[in-house]
Amino acid sequence: MRTMIAIAALLIASCTAIAQSPPALPPVAGPIEPKVVAKRGEDGMFHQTWAVTSFLDLREDFAEAKAGAKRFAVIFEQRGCIYCTKMHTEVLAQRYINDYVRENFAIVQLDLFGAREVTDFDGTKVSEAKLAERWGVQFTPTIVFFKDEIPAEKAAWGQALEVVRMSLGFGPATFYDLFVWVRAKVYESDRNFQRFHVARMAERGKTGVAD
Repeated sequence: MRTMIAIAALLIASCTAIAQSPPALPPVAGPIEPKVVAKRGEDGMFHQTWAVTSFLDLREDFAEAKAGAKRFAVIFEQRGCIYCTKMHTEVLAQRYINDYVRENFAIVQLDLFGAREVTDFDGTKVSEAKLAERWGVQFTPTIVFFKDEIPAEKAAWGQALEVVRMSLGFGPATFYDLFVWVRAKVYESDRNFQRFHVARMAERGKTGVAD
């Protein structure tokens, strides 16, 4: 009887470990077509159809992302930002990149100078602009990637909850690789993103895929 219980416990532990293990790395590239066309809103910014629509309570948004088995991120943009335009019209326009982000991430889009009220992870309520100041966000676009787990205490907020930030404009390969690096939790074994990116670029070179 004890042997059967031990085997059952081992099977449960194994299944749990499999369920919690990071997803396998996706291919270094994929189909670009059909292109994804983002629409420009009345606020002057481009918007993706999969962007999170919510009451802007970040703890609640994080919980929903977690329940949906997605990683959570916040992106700051602004009207007239050339790098934001490039991100939407050149990078996220590529089908395989857009699909990967949509399938694996829940992203809240904020305006660097916006007035909408946002509830930070510690319960502090501020405007989008004040939240950007609170987090030290200076440039657009800035994508803030959050850890897979957020402390239960309400006092937690800020960089202690973050994995990494992506600021300004990057080419498709760098952009895609950073999302993969976060989603696959490569940072848990190697905090140096550049090593991961260089290895992926070398793989692209072997297959003739360019950035």
